[in-house]
This record gives sequence, C-alpha cells and structure tokens, in this order.
Amino acid sequence: MIDRTVSTPRFGKQREAGGHSAAAHRSVRVTAPRFRRADKRVPGVELRRGSDPFPPETWHEPTETADGEFRIVVDEPGAGYRHVLTADDIRERLAVFPAAVLRPLQVVHLSRMTRKKRRFPCYGMQWGNTIYLYPIEENRIETFRDPPRPAQRIEARMYGGRWNEARGEGWRLEWTEAAIRDYYLNNILIHELGHLVDDRNSSTIDRERFAEWFAIAHGYLPSRRSGGANVKDNRR
Repeated sequence: MIDRTVSTPRFGKQREAGGHSAAAHRSVRVTAPRFRRADKRVPGVELRRGSDPFPPETWHEPTETADGEFRIVVDEPGAGYRHVLTADDIRERLAVFPAAVLRPLQVVHLSRMTRKKRRFPCYGMQWGNTIYLYPIEENRIETFRDPPRPAQRIEARMYGGRWNEARGEGWRLEWTEAAIRDYYLNNILIHELGHLVDDRNSSTIDRERFAEWFAIAHGYLPSRRSGGANVKDNRR
C-alpha cells in the first residue's frame, strides 16, 4: 500500500485558530506531490514536533457521548474539484460496521479544496472524532512531478487507477468513475476509520500498520468478495 499517511506523535493538545482545543493525535493521509505549476504543489510535508503543517480545517468539538450517531458536513468542493462520495454513499458504506466500531465517529466532513490546501494534497484525514474527505479534480486526472514508486503502482492497480507518463509534464494518475469511488469507499474512508478506532497503538509506524490492515480487512477484501466496489454486508 502507498505510504501516504503521516501521523504526528501524541504530544499533548494543540490550539486551533479561534481557540478550539485540538485532539492529541492527528492522522493525515497525504498524497505524493502533485504536479501543476511550481507554485501549486510543494515537494513534500515536513513534520516537526509541536508544529501544525497541515491544511487548516474546521474543528468539530467532540460531544461527551459517542454513540455511533455521526453527522455529515458537506462543503462546496472548490473550482475545478468535485467530491467523490455523497452523504448517502458514506452512510450506506459505514452501515455495515457494528455500532461499537462507529461509536467514536461523530462527524464526516467533505471538505473544500482551497489554495492553501493544494499545497498539502490529501485524500483524507482523521482528526479528533472527525474524518475529513477531500475532493478530487473534476476530470479525475491527478498529475505528479515524479514517477510512481512500485507501491504506488500496486495500490492504484488494486483499485483501478492507471499511471501514465506525460512527456515533459510528469506523470498522470487517471481514474474512471467506478475506480475512484472504489478507492474512496474501500480504502480512504475505511483507512481513516481505522485510525479513529485504534486505541491500542501509540507509535506512528504501528498506527499506520493498523490502519492499512484495517482498510484491507474491512474495505478491499470484503468488496472483492461481494463482487463490487460498494460493500453490501460486512457484519460478522
């Protein structure tokens, strides 16, 4: 699987702009640098203890009672971008999980793409009791400066994405509508849920391994057994 998730260590609460207290742990699923113009993508994301390098987001204050009843917030995706999933898609996909798994989840936020966020291109993020999902280019074509690593090729192929070299313009990752829905439903969304429910691991490596396993076990494999991208039943 692509190593796109960077989890900052649990180093105590931080402050979000506006004075809201942030969760002690943040997990951000970050893509490889995407190619546009030089001012649109940065070479990577540098993490420093105590810093906040990630795109600014609306902080959803957790409620005292986490009962598995989550709400969905939908922002306008931004010019040139579109959300991959709808609120109904998300509710149907997560409905296959037992209540105990969904209990920590309180908000799924379909976030807006902004100029600042384009500097930190993400598919999804888990922060506190919220999962954020980011929009993708309207034409479903992502462009990158560097060639994909073997793991990137493998993951794209697993979900139907196609890498192609664009001469003089870097590399392109192209998705069909079915493929990008599959990728978000059975990888991104489930991966971030895995981070949310992981209350055992504390190290970055262990938390990432757990989330990757969770996405394969509860996303990729069940969807293939059911013969489609949208899992109808995954209860055990």
